Amino acid sequence: MEIRPILSALLRSKTGAILVALQVAISFAILSNALHTVHIRQAVAARPSGLEDESSLFYIQVRHLKPGGHNEQLAAQKSEAATLRAVGGVTSVAFTNQMPMSGRGSTYSLAIKPIQYNQSAGAAFYFSPDSLVGTWGLKLVEGRDLRPGDVVETDANLGFEAFPTSVLVTRALAEKLWSGVPSVIGRTLYYRTGAHVTAPQVVGVIERLQSSSAEVGAQGEYATILPMRLSNGSSTIFTVRAEKGQRERVMQEAEAALRRSAAGAVILRVTTVDDDRKDRYRADNALSWMLIAVSALLLLITASGIVGMASLWVTQRRKQIGVRRALGARRIDILRYFVTENIMITSAGVIAGVLLAIALNELLVSQLEMARLPLGYLGAGAGVFWALGIVAVYGPAWRAASTSPALATRSA
Repeated sequence: MEIRPILSALLRSKTGAILVALQVAISFAILSNALHTVHIRQAVAARPSGLEDESSLFYIQVRHLKPGGHNEQLAAQKSEAATLRAVGGVTSVAFTNQMPMSGRGSTYSLAIKPIQYNQSAGAAFYFSPDSLVGTWGLKLVEGRDLRPGDVVETDANLGFEAFPTSVLVTRALAEKLWSGVPSVIGRTLYYRTGAHVTAPQVVGVIERLQSSSAEVGAQGEYATILPMRLSNGSSTIFTVRAEKGQRERVMQEAEAALRRSAAGAVILRVTTVDDDRKDRYRADNALSWMLIAVSALLLLITASGIVGMASLWVTQRRKQIGVRRALGARRIDILRYFVTENIMITSAGVIAGVLLAIALNELLVSQLEMARLPLGYLGAGAGVFWALGIVAVYGPAWRAASTSPALATRSA
């Protein structure tokens, strides 16, 4: 089939073709960038926290209304940990001060020199007298885990007068602080400044552990773990790993066991890691679904525009189609004519859409610091709109191909 007659026909009635092409271009630009954003958001929401098998983990926040003194609080913590370990289905328990992705926690400014004006990095400040590596299933990539002999017990009211001499760091933090160094084991990490500076040595490197805020980017995995038990904090947190598939039952029994063993009034709050992940990425998932809905609506509107315009052209050319059929044109010839015509219009829209999509992405990169649009999205988008155009025009084109040659003898 020659393209020139189709092009001539389009040029004689170009308003509708331009509108359809423009609709395709705008939809293409929005759709490609929207789906790219969805992919980025979903990748962020699905990134690993460093915790193994999150579906088996939960934690209990314990707050005593009459906590007692320093020694009484430490004794209560140890007793409560023992109570939790005795619950059937519990495989591991660890005291901690905060949880990844929980949105509630503390960070510390770190330095690699004892006297330093600006911080080298800010990192999540985890501590526990137990093995978070074991309970959380963290992966050590260098060095060793913290040991019971490393643990110090201190009172928050005294401003951390006792401070551990050993620390675990994440790989992301190690690369930030000591870039290019073959091994960071034995390196000194400085907390605070001046006369109150503390300087534990790195004894192990963890592959990954997100902060409580789970920031996007490398800083979301800047974290340290210190071997410490603390009294007079706002509350006590016990993180519990249950046997696979037993978490819901263990949660209920663990809460009941703590209430029974409490010497006084106590407030308990039980939360799963899954809940924290869902809350942390609620906005990301909501944005993803919104963009998916907008993309689907755009595709529907574009398809409707193509169908409507093709139906109008079939109606306007009904007599012309009848003449062609009377002169020997086959149904496949009529069908191919309208499909080719639509592919030409869609192609014009796709070409304009590629340029518009790149321009829109440049704006998003400059204003919102988003990632650049991969070329694969442009290719996939072109394929989607070409397929959409063919499917949308097929119905009107088939009706045109089914036009009876007898229409050629009728008046307009």
